[in-house]
Amino acid sequence: MSQVTRRQALAALAATALRAAAADDPWAGLPQILKRIQPPRFPNRDFDITRHGGKPDGKTDCTPAFRQAIDAASRAGGGRVVVPEGVFLTGAIHLKSTVNLHVSAGATIRFNPDTKLYPIVLTRFEGTECMNYSPFLYAFEQQNIAITGAGTLDGQAGREHWWPWAGGRFGGSADANQRKARTALAEMAERGEPVEKRVFGDGGYLRPNFVQPYRCTTVLIEGITIINSPMWELHPVLSRNVTIRNVTVSSHGPNNDGCDPESCTDVLIDGCTFDTGDDCIAIKSGRNADGRRLHAACENIIVQGCTMKDGHGGVTLGSECSGDIRNIFAQDCKMDSPHLDRVLRIKTNAMRGGVIEHVYMRNIQAGEVGGNAIEVDFHYEEAERGSFLPVVRDVEVVNLKCRQSRSAWSLRGFAKAPIRDVRLRDCTFEHTERANTAENVEGLVLKGVSINGKAEG
Repeated sequence: MSQVTRRQALAALAATALRAAAADDPWAGLPQILKRIQPPRFPNRDFDITRHGGKPDGKTDCTPAFRQAIDAASRAGGGRVVVPEGVFLTGAIHLKSTVNLHVSAGATIRFNPDTKLYPIVLTRFEGTECMNYSPFLYAFEQQNIAITGAGTLDGQAGREHWWPWAGGRFGGSADANQRKARTALAEMAERGEPVEKRVFGDGGYLRPNFVQPYRCTTVLIEGITIINSPMWELHPVLSRNVTIRNVTVSSHGPNNDGCDPESCTDVLIDGCTFDTGDDCIAIKSGRNADGRRLHAACENIIVQGCTMKDGHGGVTLGSECSGDIRNIFAQDCKMDSPHLDRVLRIKTNAMRGGVIEHVYMRNIQAGEVGGNAIEVDFHYEEAERGSFLPVVRDVEVVNLKCRQSRSAWSLRGFAKAPIRDVRLRDCTFEHTERANTAENVEGLVLKGVSINGKAEG
C-alpha cells in the first residue's frame, strides 16, 4: 500500500471512528472543530491613526485617516492599526487582509450618522443579498483580519438616527422607514433578480449592520464593547474560521441582535456578554429563495462561557435558515433577565424551509426567563403559508437549570413536518407558570427532568 493510500485509509478510519463516537456522544466532534478555529497572526508593526491625520476630538472626520492607516499597514505586509485614547468620529471602515484594527482602552470609534459616509457595497439585509449602505466595519473577501482592544465602538443609533427607519415604537415617518424597500427586496429575491440590480441606499431606509466580514477567512473580534447599533451588531457572512471572544454588546434598538453568524463554517463565540434588543445570538443561513439560491449552511458553531441578559433568545437558530443549520454546540453559559424571553429558541416556517439539525446544549445556568425556556416554533410569521416544509431534528439539552420561566418547553411542529428527536436530560425547571406544549413532535425523550419539584418522564 502506498503512503498516500495509507494516509487516506487512516483518515477514513478516523472519520468512521468519530461518527461512531458521535452516535453515543454528540460532543465527540467538538475538539476537532476547536482545533480548526485558530485566530490570525499579525506582523509586529503599528500604524497609529493620529499619524495619518486622525484627531481624538470627536468632531473631526477621521474617515480618511482610517483609510490611509489601513492602506499603509496593508502595503507594508500587515500589522496593527492603533486607535489611541480619545474619541474618533468616522464613516465606514473597510478592513484589508493581515490588518488588525486595535481599539485601545479609553478609545472610542464613533460612527457618523451621515449616510454619505457609507458607500454602497454587497451585503445582506435580514438574510437576503443586496447592494446597500456599507456596514460600519466591513471586510469583503479578506483573510487574516481582526478588531481587538478594550475600546468602544459607538454606532450613535437611537431615536434620532437609524432606529426610526424601523418604524413602530421607535418613531419615524410614513415615508422615512424601511417597509417599502424591505418588501421590494423580498420580491426581487423571489423573482431571482440579480443581486447587482437589488440596489438600495438613499431613500431605501434599510439600516446597515455594525460589523460584517463578508466571505472572509480567519477573523478575530476580541475585547471590544459595542453600543448603539442600527441593527445586527456582529454579522459574519459566508466566512470561515471566525473567533469572537470577550466582546460586550449592549444595544436595545430594533433588530439589535448581538451576534449573527450567517452561512459560516467553524465559528467560536467565547466569553462574550450580550444585553440586546433582540436575540443575543442568532445563527442563520439565508432567507427563503435567496437562502436556497446560495444554499450555504451555517455549521460547526460553538458558543461557550457567554453571559446573556436582555434579549428575545439566548441562543437562537433562524428564522433565516433556508440554507440549513447544523452542528451547533452551546455550553457553560449564564442567562438571567426578566427581559430574556428564551434560553434556546428555534424559529422557522414553510417559507423558510431548510434543515436544522444536530443542536446540542449543556451546562446552562438560567435565572429568570420571561418566556418558554426551550422553544421550537414552526409557526413563526408565515407559519404554514409556503411550499418548503421545515425540518428540525436531533436537539439535545443536558444539565439546564432554570429558576423561573413561563414553561419548560414549547415545541410546535406541523402535522406534515413534525419536530423529531428532542432530548432533555438532567434538566431542572424550578418555577414554571404554564403547562408545556408539544404539538406534532416525534421522539421527545425526558430523562432526569424536574419541573416545579416534580419528576417528568
